[in-house]
Amino acid sequence: MVMKEYISLSEAAELIGKSKETLRRWDREGKLLALREPISKYRVYDKAQVELLFNEFISSTSSDKQTNFVEPTSKYSVIELFAGAGGLAIGLEKAGLNCVALNDVDKWACATLRKNRPNWNVLEGDIKSFDFSEYHNKVNVVTGGFPCQAFSYAGKKLGLNDARGTLFYEFARVVKEVNPPICIGENVRGLLSHENGRTLQGMISILDEIGYNIMPIQILKAIDYKVPQKRERLILVGVRKDIVTKFEYPKPYKKIYTLKDALKKGDLFDFDVPNSEGVKYPKRKKEILDLVPPKGYWRNLPLDIQKEFMGQSFYLGGGKTGMARRIGWDEPCLTLTCSPAQKQTERCHPDETRPFTVREYARIQTFPDEWIFSGSTAQQYKQIGNAVPVNLAKEVGFAIISFLNKYYEELKPKQRGVLNLAG
Repeated sequence: MVMKEYISLSEAAELIGKSKETLRRWDREGKLLALREPISKYRVYDKAQVELLFNEFISSTSSDKQTNFVEPTSKYSVIELFAGAGGLAIGLEKAGLNCVALNDVDKWACATLRKNRPNWNVLEGDIKSFDFSEYHNKVNVVTGGFPCQAFSYAGKKLGLNDARGTLFYEFARVVKEVNPPICIGENVRGLLSHENGRTLQGMISILDEIGYNIMPIQILKAIDYKVPQKRERLILVGVRKDIVTKFEYPKPYKKIYTLKDALKKGDLFDFDVPNSEGVKYPKRKKEILDLVPPKGYWRNLPLDIQKEFMGQSFYLGGGKTGMARRIGWDEPCLTLTCSPAQKQTERCHPDETRPFTVREYARIQTFPDEWIFSGSTAQQYKQIGNAVPVNLAKEVGFAIISFLNKYYEELKPKQRGVLNLAG
């Protein structure tokens, strides 16, 4: 007897490329009926039924002829703030951008950067301690994955001084000091709703004040960019106001990569994942997770063990599909966190009852195998979990290079005109 697999409303919406509200409407209209969980009454769907009915929307086996690759027509440079272990920096480097300075406050992340790229200028310490004026009009891009912090709102239109004390203020300060043609900020999707959207609007008004137009905000899904992980990043793009060249986001690919692609030899990697350190489950937790099949979660446990494992959460409702979750080989991994064995966001290996190892974590984030992480095992997991997936960063890098190529090509006739007037 084959056990049916049920997926949440969010997972069904993502699978077929429709919004959750569309699926709710279809449920009301009888077009795609949802089932109800016995305790919470939340909508769940029979995955096999959804795949059968909406096969045309599901592109996991599609091949791609399209590419975002573009050659830089000049040597472009980038300053990266809040660089972490280098996920964004490696991706930009792979695309063809040259990192001239990287800043982070975490000593282990900085040690990782120095170990792997001794030639990079790593500025370790509080960003407030560094002045970037020496790079004024000499660098093409400033990037940064600044943390999401609330502002103190002094007026209707938030200005740079109102953001003092936040790390976004420091990001904006560096952009102002460097004056690059383009700046790129990245953050979690939750920034859209943080403080009811006021935080993001404050950031936009600050960049506007220092001379940058903000491109339409986009949420990029890592699975659309050769990353075997369901991770989303908000991208904030500022283009200097004297520039009319348009920035275009990287086009998504059709093929969706899976955990097998991450950990086994194939299109993404030339070899199986190397062995490495990893944390273990406590004895009782391992005994419980032994009962969960690949792609299963706590609902697949016997009822008495569900209650034991979930505690009071069992009665609170909601899907909680990350709890006691074992990833399947033929699906992308769920978003990695800074700790591989957190109860709310379990990421158990498909065959072995254990969390992913450090190198498996790195593979899922598309780090190259030769990239070595510094610090304790916990510090390494933290660095990897916080990173921008390398392949996603590379595709963003191609978009930046495409923009810069067009900008400097459009600038040539104007420069010739200036020379003719001077002559």
